[in-house]
This record gives sequence, C-alpha cells and structure tokens, in this order.
Amino acid sequence: MTLMNAHQYRESLARRRPMKIYLDGKRLENPLEHPSVQASVNSVALTYELAHDPEHRALMTARSALSGETVNRFCHLHQSSADLIDKVRMQRLVGQRCGTCFQRCVGLDALNALFAATFEIDRKFATNYHERFRAFALAMESNDWIVDGAMTDVKGDRSRRPAEQSDPDMYLRVVERRADGVVIRGAKAHQTGAINSHWVLVMPTVALRDDEGDYAIACALPADAEGITYIYGRQSCDERKLGGDAASAIDSGSACYGGQEALMIFDDVFVPNESVFMDGEIAFAGLLVDLFASYHRQSYGGCKVGKGDVAIGAAATIAQLNGVERAAHIRDKIIEMNHLNETLFACGIACSANGTQLPAGNWFVDPLLANVCKQNVTRFPYEIARLLQDIAGGLMVTLPSAKDWLNPETAALLRKYLAGAEGSDPEERIRMLRLIENLTMGRGAVAYLTESMHGAGSPQAQRIMIGRLANVDEKKVYARSLAAHDDLEGVEAAIRTGLAGLRAAKAPAA
Repeated sequence: MTLMNAHQYRESLARRRPMKIYLDGKRLENPLEHPSVQASVNSVALTYELAHDPEHRALMTARSALSGETVNRFCHLHQSSADLIDKVRMQRLVGQRCGTCFQRCVGLDALNALFAATFEIDRKFATNYHERFRAFALAMESNDWIVDGAMTDVKGDRSRRPAEQSDPDMYLRVVERRADGVVIRGAKAHQTGAINSHWVLVMPTVALRDDEGDYAIACALPADAEGITYIYGRQSCDERKLGGDAASAIDSGSACYGGQEALMIFDDVFVPNESVFMDGEIAFAGLLVDLFASYHRQSYGGCKVGKGDVAIGAAATIAQLNGVERAAHIRDKIIEMNHLNETLFACGIACSANGTQLPAGNWFVDPLLANVCKQNVTRFPYEIARLLQDIAGGLMVTLPSAKDWLNPETAALLRKYLAGAEGSDPEERIRMLRLIENLTMGRGAVAYLTESMHGAGSPQAQRIMIGRLANVDEKKVYARSLAAHDDLEGVEAAIRTGLAGLRAAKAPAA
C-alpha cells in the first residue's frame, strides 16, 4: 500500500497495540474515542484525503527516488528545489483546510535530515547507518506512515549540559548496549502528533561533547513500543470540545480539527540494531540538529501561512458581519495582514528556491533564508492575531456560552441584541467570533502563535544561526573595497583579493 486514504489511516491507528496514554489525570483506554484525540486525528486524516483529491493530488504526492512509486509528499525525500517549493505550497494548503497543526511536518523534516546525516556518518566511520535508514525510509513511504520526529529533550537545568545534569535522564540517552541493540531512557517534550503516529524517530537535541556519547542516539521505534508512556498536553479552552453537543461545537470555535502535543517518556525502551542510525558519533549530532532545524524552519513558511489565510478570512468575514467591511481602517488592517502573511510565504519559497543538493542525494534548503523565515514567523503571526482581535471587537471574549444561545429562555434575547449587520445571521457572527477566539487565544492559538514562537527552536536559536551564516566578513570586503578605491579595476581587484584571503583563512588545515 503506497497511498493510504483517511479511512485506512484511522484503521491503522486502531490496529496498534494498547498504548499507555494519560489525559487529564486518567489513563485513556480508548484514546481514539476521546473528542480531543478525534479532532487531532481528523487533522492528520486530511493529509490522506487531499492526496486522493484529483484537484490536489499532484501537489500532495511525489515520485519516490527510492522506489519510483507515487508516494505521499509527507514521506518524500526532496529531489529538487521544485520539491522543496511544493512542500511549502502543500503545507499552506493543508493549513488553509484545517486551521491548525496537521502533525506530519516534523516527521518529514526528520526523514530528510537523518537521510543526509547518516550518509555523512558512514563516509567518515564506514558504518552502515545509511543503509539501515534507507530501508526505514522505504518502509515509511511504502506504508504511508505518520512518523513523529522526537528531538526536544526536557533539558532540566538549562544552565547545564547533558552530562552535567544532576539527573542524567533530562536528556534522552543510551543506558545499555547489547549485542542486538540498545536500551534508551529519558523523555521528549512537545511531541506533535505523537499519539497519532505509527513510528517515532528519536534524535539528539543539541551538539554534543566528548563525554556525552551516550546522548548521541538516533533511532526508530514503533509508537506503541513497550516502555513508552504518553502524557497528553493541555491546551487553552480544550474542554469545550468535550460536551459532544451543539453548544460545545459552537463554543470550541473549530469542532472538526485540532492539534496534539504530548510528553513522551521512554522507560528503558529496547531498540534493535537495524533501527539504530547513530550511536555515539558525537561529531555529527550538531550536523543533524542543524539539518533538521533548517528543514523545519522552512516548514513554518508554509503551515503558518495557511493558518494565516484562515485568520485573514475570519477578519474579512467578521468585518462584514459587523457591518464595517467598507471602513478604510478595516480595509487597511486586512491589507497589512495579507502583507505580513505573504512575506512569510515568500521566505518559505525563497529558502526552497535557493536549495542545493546534498551528498546523500536529497535536497536541502538555504539555511540562512530558512532561519530568516522562522525569525519572521516568531513575529508576524502575533501581529496578524492582534489585528484580527482588533477587527473582531471585544465581544470575542465576553460572548455568552452557546448553551445560552440554544436555551429557549435566552435565545430570543441573544438573537435580538447580538445581531450585527442588517440581514446577517447572528449565529454565523457568534461562530466566527468563537473561531477568532480559538485562533488567537484557544486551542488554535497553540498551533498558530505558540508554535510560531517556540516551534523549530526559539527566536534566539534563529538569531544565532543568522549571525553564523550571514557572512559579515565578506560584506566588509565589499564595503572596504568600494571605500578605498576610486577606479573600477581597483575595486574589483580588491574584492577578489579580499575574498581569496577569507576563503584561505576558512579552509581546513592540511
């Protein structure tokens, strides 16, 4: 089976072994029946539905470089800049349709990062990690698996490195090496779609030092592997989905779709050798982190833009329902929202168009532009959300419960006094206000705002990479050459000399 549909995906989750999942103080015996989990499954299922939609199939699928078969693009090893661009366009499309996190981006980015990193490890150490990982990648695409990319450790005392922690489990590590595999212990935080996944790809979260070899572990394991415990993350207003009635559907803002995050705890979990792709190669932990981070920062130029499209649509709709869509300041605010959103998309496209082929064969984004993309994502969605709240008005946070809207004793009063523009439907206005609340303050805000800030690394992580990649010394050569010479030949000669000196200084020692 190369392309699952949404029904087959849901069936595949039901076939997993019982998993230890906790939510709101209770163990979930049937997690797929819980309203919060169901909404998040719907978001993932959308990626399967769109792959079978004739209108979107070309964007949602690709030709595998491993098998030659048509595969879901979320399982694809990028083969060109066009592939990288289509990835961003695909993410925008899915974000437009669900307005929340669809949970497959991390696995896609981990797939491409580990494919490249294992190739480099093998070249240096003559290991067979890349052959193992190719087999996993082929299985991933041929089975159309959801893969959770597990990178973020809980970190404990942030002032201390992994080997300096008083509790060594604050970073996931190898606690035992056997002839047939390794045993790992620790936890991964903020795991997007973990409970909705088939497999987990574990990766180190930081560059490592000589005494931290046990933390240099990358491996794959089934999501239902023995020894994994999931503790489901709370989100603002998440209880509104639990009623299962018409009122909760209105008040949730978006009853159909939702995101999912979990704390994933590994309690001495065994991983067989064939699923181990790095074990102790500390020199390559930093490379893997940088590869993954750049891919994932590119992703935000697609998925957050799709959610931004929903926010802009909500702004224009509520303005119409409030009767102010023709006001000049409202039109200007919506123009600004579009300007910011398309700027994010432009960054995602730019880092993709400027991509290059890696030695492993798959394609990599321009890392500087990918970090610029994510740096803008830490800011622009917040301004879009501010403008959306401005246009919506204060009723967004003082609106009575939908139970009052449906109560015969108060329904007529609310219909009378919460009416908007002449001829508009008051219930549509209420639903739109709840959607806006969801996008900017509720469950949807996790996928749109908090992820924009902290997903793929906090803002400072991008600033560090921009400082590292911006090549300021080369720019100094251009400025000094122009300032010091009056003739064209002198300027060009100075630039050539200066650049040659920079390259010689950066060249590795013989």
